[in-house]
Amino acid sequence: MNFSAKMLRDNALEDKVIVVTGGGSGLGKAMTKYFMELGAKVAITSRDLEKLQTTAKELETETGGKCLAIQCDVRHYDQVEAMLAEVLKAYGKVDVLLNNAAGNFISPTERLSANAWDTIIDIVLKGSKNCTLAFGKHWIEAKQQNTNVLNIVTTYAWTGSAYVVPSATAKAGVLAMTRSLAVEWAKYGIRMNAIAPGPFPTKGAWDRLLPGDLKEKFDLAKKVPLKRVGDHQELANLAAYLVSDFSAYINGEVVTIDGGEWLQGAGQFNLLEQVPTELWDMLEMMIKSKGNK
Repeated sequence: MNFSAKMLRDNALEDKVIVVTGGGSGLGKAMTKYFMELGAKVAITSRDLEKLQTTAKELETETGGKCLAIQCDVRHYDQVEAMLAEVLKAYGKVDVLLNNAAGNFISPTERLSANAWDTIIDIVLKGSKNCTLAFGKHWIEAKQQNTNVLNIVTTYAWTGSAYVVPSATAKAGVLAMTRSLAVEWAKYGIRMNAIAPGPFPTKGAWDRLLPGDLKEKFDLAKKVPLKRVGDHQELANLAAYLVSDFSAYINGEVVTIDGGEWLQGAGQFNLLEQVPTELWDMLEMMIKSKGNK
């Protein structure tokens, strides 16, 4: 079976304007590319403008679509408002917000500083809140109908997971926000949904989370009943459906796409209980050395 096959018909997202936070690489880039292939105009945001501009140019060349690169640190509400204003100036409107920007540390919680914990909370929970609030206020004031927010969460948002406690805490908050606003903002024509992906390895994120030979020692595909990790196009297919008009009656839902992983063993990183203290010391040094480059 071809897991990289594209699902929706051509032009399924024609006339849609979509903002993807954290859209410069990895899963954000994969989803952005498919949105553009389906006819959407997309704006991608992150703190790294150079990476965004490279990605935007690459995707425009590959798809023939339009991609706007906007520098924005979602932790700061004023930057989010400025980003939204820039999108509106360029495209005239915005229909969809995809809260994809995230951060994570794999570590015993007692080893984390308060600042490290705050960094994850600020990017994932505060960042999603900032974007959702700014876009929601705009849509309500403009009386714009048929808009939606799609949040990328994780299965440990409801199970919890050791060794990624700040991420689990933040993602649980995003999930609660999704379900709460799905009810409150439905009257304004705003839908709220979420996707909870299982393992969809991306080189940058997974190299930071599991550097060196840890990826082989803790092969997450072995925890998936289907015995494989996800293909990026599979996630892009689901995201495109949920932001399209085909999903107009889906609201307040979180769709899991993980091959059955969480049902087999809740807490994606609980298996790291097997890591000895000495290996945590080595892991910490490896992560720090990567971060300093």
